[in-house]
Amino acid sequence: MSTQAESWHAALHRLQREGLPHVLATQVTSAGSTPREPGARMVITADAVYDTLGGGTFEWQTIAAARRRLAGPDGECEAGMSLEAFSLGGRSGQCCGGFVNVLLEVFPGTTTTLAVFGAGHVGRELVRLAAPLPWRVRWHDSRVDAFPDWASEQPRLACHHAPDPTEAVAALPPGAHALVLTHDHAEDRALVDALLARGDTASLGLIGSKSKWASFHRRLREAGHSDEALARVRCPIGMAAGGTGGDKTPYAIALATLAELLPRVASSEREDQRGLDPAKLRNMLTNEPHE
Repeated sequence: MSTQAESWHAALHRLQREGLPHVLATQVTSAGSTPREPGARMVITADAVYDTLGGGTFEWQTIAAARRRLAGPDGECEAGMSLEAFSLGGRSGQCCGGFVNVLLEVFPGTTTTLAVFGAGHVGRELVRLAAPLPWRVRWHDSRVDAFPDWASEQPRLACHHAPDPTEAVAALPPGAHALVLTHDHAEDRALVDALLARGDTASLGLIGSKSKWASFHRRLREAGHSDEALARVRCPIGMAAGGTGGDKTPYAIALATLAELLPRVASSEREDQRGLDPAKLRNMLTNEPHE
């Protein structure tokens, strides 16, 4: 275990900004003699700990519980809350003999990857608009020095000079959402060809008109792609939510494209993401602790 000097609140801000998995542990009650007071917090990742709940076996048990949640039952971290109860003289074997409840809030980090191909006007607006969303963005362009200076300051954004479409597509993680909008039609077609051949993108959008897609459809079909695979390509992009209302500015196109993409990214609400049961929590916080 690595204990870091960074405070819990600084670590929390950084980890959430970077989209990395972590757990916020908060002591919510105390009875008797306890190492820390309610409101004490620490942040736990798979390989580091920030701040302290007081040390000792109790803290080690808290860290272990947090890391079990990070690992997940099937090897995949899931968001949610849980309440851990510690009898310091019983469960934790500490001399102080008090009792504490610790709330564990699990943040699984960024689970969505958006691959944007093209750093032109629409690409820039897309990337800028996506900044507040909890996505990891991989931005590609075949041209040297195509990316704006502000890109280096945007969290969860990685810029890639990508002269070879096949290599760029091969480097994507499985399940990425891809948007193709480069400056060159031949490059667009090569990228769509490679993305279809790969076959594991969560969604695929291509900028352009209906006539552009008709031409692409014919040539991609000749290249061996099935009608079922080609039907997955959205072109023109940004039409599912009603389009742009005739506004062809880059900002409007980017806005409509993200509006179209959001329902494809969003996951349905699960019961384990609704928080703790109010009645159980109220009972735990109002009743006297038992050894």
